[in-house]
Amino acid sequence: MPNRNKCCTEPSESKGRWPHHEGLIAAPFTPMHPDGGINLDLIEKQAEFLRRDGVTGVFVCGTTGESMLLTVEERMAIAERWVAAVPDDFKIIVHVGHISLEVSETLLAHAQEIGAWGTGAMGPSFFKPQTLEDLVMYCEELADAAPEIPFYYYHIPEMTGVNFPMVDFLETAKDRIPNLAGVKFTSEDLMDYELSRMVDDGRFDMLFGRDEFLICALALGARGAIGSTYNFAAPLYVQLIEAFDRCDFEKARHLQRISMQLIRILRKVPGSFNAAQKAVLKMRGVDCGRVRLPLRDIPPEEYGHLEEKLENLGFFEYCPRPK
Repeated sequence: MPNRNKCCTEPSESKGRWPHHEGLIAAPFTPMHPDGGINLDLIEKQAEFLRRDGVTGVFVCGTTGESMLLTVEERMAIAERWVAAVPDDFKIIVHVGHISLEVSETLLAHAQEIGAWGTGAMGPSFFKPQTLEDLVMYCEELADAAPEIPFYYYHIPEMTGVNFPMVDFLETAKDRIPNLAGVKFTSEDLMDYELSRMVDDGRFDMLFGRDEFLICALALGARGAIGSTYNFAAPLYVQLIEAFDRCDFEKARHLQRISMQLIRILRKVPGSFNAAQKAVLKMRGVDCGRVRLPLRDIPPEEYGHLEEKLENLGFFEYCPRPK
């Protein structure tokens, strides 16, 4: 995100060990063949497409990437291919969360070894931490497996059921996890988001993870965001940010409403949200294939209906299909 007009936001200064990220980070889909095997050869095309759309980094093998439906070997191969596919100024954060701490540590050490910029991990979602201290101890041990690169805690309580205030997490962990860079904050709790941004004089990088509320986070001072719809709708959000930066709030609100309507449409498509999103990216020229069970692909007859709804929304005026 570019430097903003002073009438809109506070100065962008990092107090932490690493610079705070500014811009859109996509949570990329895992490309798959019709038989469900991963299609590593498509990653270069994904990377080129995202860079052209204005995305400045990726959060690899997260929720959108179906990480919990992949094998450890597949996740490593995907991370390696992404690191090899992009220039050094394109940020690669590898999600390493797993129900096994030992497996997470292996994935984290691998990410550091292959040259990823950073890592992130959600809380364990089967045997869940029962207290905040449990979660901090878990992250403390995990982050130590790759102490030289940034570690982000991935806060997504809707999926994990692990729901402690991030302001409390950061205040407890700040002196215990030296490479804790911040939080991928995928929650609607904007009060917690803002209080977390203020911890230790703004030390932590709070990457906002709710695409449909991006304008709300911008108003609170957000500078970086990670999201699934940035895979195929980044130009819309880039224009939203630019409008906000020049204090054109009417335009920014209009673009955010399109984002909200887009997401509402996708949630109603038969199949799964991930599959509907992959369908939109296919409309824009990058076919990432199917999803894995228990996620379901959208019925073939729904593809045309979805495209028509997006046409009526005006989505392709901001995010054009290939000529």
